[in-house]
Amino acid sequence: MEVILMERVPKLGQMGETVRVKDGYARNFLLPRGKALRATEANKARFEGQRAQLEARDLERRSEAEQLKEKLDGKIYVIIRQAGETGQLYGSVNTRDIAETVTEGGVSIHRNQVELTTPIKTLGMHKVGVNLYGDVEASITMNIARSADEAERQERGEDINVREETNMDDLGLEVGAALAEAGGEDAE
Repeated sequence: MEVILMERVPKLGQMGETVRVKDGYARNFLLPRGKALRATEANKARFEGQRAQLEARDLERRSEAEQLKEKLDGKIYVIIRQAGETGQLYGSVNTRDIAETVTEGGVSIHRNQVELTTPIKTLGMHKVGVNLYGDVEASITMNIARSADEAERQERGEDINVREETNMDDLGLEVGAALAEAGGEDAE
């Protein structure tokens, strides 16, 4: 199906272009959301009549997105979650969780704007992209930790998954003490 784009659609085209897309994509996504019109003569004339308004609205949205980008770029947001000793989360952090955390932090975004290919399943600092409008993107860091103290340590660059190791000498003393308590023959 041929459609006229009413706004810039990533990986498809710019506003005003007539492009050919699959029927389902047009019917289920582009047309219902007002991103495109069917490419008929009447719609082409309608688009040309509204072109100045659409371009003004596009510039306004882009400038708002640029302002949001300045607020968001490089910010660190903390999410506290339960995890095992190895740093594996009990569950995961998805786009909804990230959008809610950023919105609570003062910048309203929708979960569809968060670019996350797979859910976050480990503790640590994770870079996440946020598509604000068209080609305006911000980069934020999600600090996934078990506690606020642990989040601060991660921000300083400490590795929280390092466990204290015991060497063989420590184990020998512990075994010797346990044998002595049990009444064993050789406590060394």
